[in-house]
Amino acid sequence: MSLGSTAMDPERALAQGCWVKWIAGASNQDLASIEDLAGIHTLAGVHCLDVAADAAVVAAARRGIAWAREQASRCVAADRGAPAMPWLMVSLSDGADPHFRKASFDPLRCPPDCPRPCARVCPALAIPAVPEEGGVLADRCYGCGRCLPACPLGLIEERQHVLEPVAVAPLLAELRPDAIELHTQVGRQDAFAERLAQVRAAGVPLRRLAISCGLEPATGSALPPRPVSVGQLARELWQRHGLVRAAGLRPLWQLDGRPMRGDVGAGTAHAAVRLWQQLAPLAPPGPLQLAGGTNAHTHALARQMAGEVRAPLAGIAFGGVSRSLLQPWLLRAQERGQRLLDADDLWPEALRLVRRLVDPWLAAPDPRVERSR
Repeated sequence: MSLGSTAMDPERALAQGCWVKWIAGASNQDLASIEDLAGIHTLAGVHCLDVAADAAVVAAARRGIAWAREQASRCVAADRGAPAMPWLMVSLSDGADPHFRKASFDPLRCPPDCPRPCARVCPALAIPAVPEEGGVLADRCYGCGRCLPACPLGLIEERQHVLEPVAVAPLLAELRPDAIELHTQVGRQDAFAERLAQVRAAGVPLRRLAISCGLEPATGSALPPRPVSVGQLARELWQRHGLVRAAGLRPLWQLDGRPMRGDVGAGTAHAAVRLWQQLAPLAPPGPLQLAGGTNAHTHALARQMAGEVRAPLAGIAFGGVSRSLLQPWLLRAQERGQRLLDADDLWPEALRLVRRLVDPWLAAPDPRVERSR
């Protein structure tokens, strides 16, 4: 089989509307799967790998990138060129956020006869099927929250994992990412400005600063959650645009439709595209990228909507859906005690599945070009 995809610089992909990003999960620390998934997605031609701001996680992702480059260089007769080097992006937050939490519970409190519905709904396989095997495997948990309502006794709690201010600059200076994603929520302008100052203090040259925000109510507030309107979201993004441009950085707007729900179905894809449709006429300058609930249904929906939306779509990010697609192959390799990347009879099928997901975006960008600003 041919390896890789037609090489395109990430910045050019943003400009031409065919940008694809893979999201590992802002709190995902499952190093083995991150390495495997980073390698497969790089070989599939994605333009950016978005991972947790963690030294071990970044090292795992870079090992995956190196594997993909080696595989592509071996395929002299490939009908696709070697994949372009993707940007390595790390995720931060300006406060409590669902992407930066982990589930936790004491397995000793579970009834012996509990059928563990929490384990059945966990897409990361972070909860063992039987109580004797323990509670949440913290490294695997990426904070989707589906286990929280599943527990009939309400024993599962969420714990936030947000970097302390003093840790941000030295960590970024160590990791040297190509780009940063900063998760924010409506009402946190001051917190965003403070986190942005910490990012600048690191002195790391960045290709882009992605700002991820959606219509989700603010997390961690003592007040009841209030619905967020599209107009309110647009005003907040314009405020952040001023801060980002004043910092000398170039924004990328990540529209988070249904956070961490891409593997659920077509409904979440509709939510992601609908947010783009509603926000695009009001959004500040900069490329618009879908995320949150994106899956195999999203491309057709976005294409149908393209003629009705004034601001073109720069691209898409996939997270949970690609993890779900590759989960069986990851498990088969782990059962053998191998990396998926070392299982020559397994990884080509994993690559085929990912390419089926990303190729429509790589091959057929929005005909109305989004000029990066």
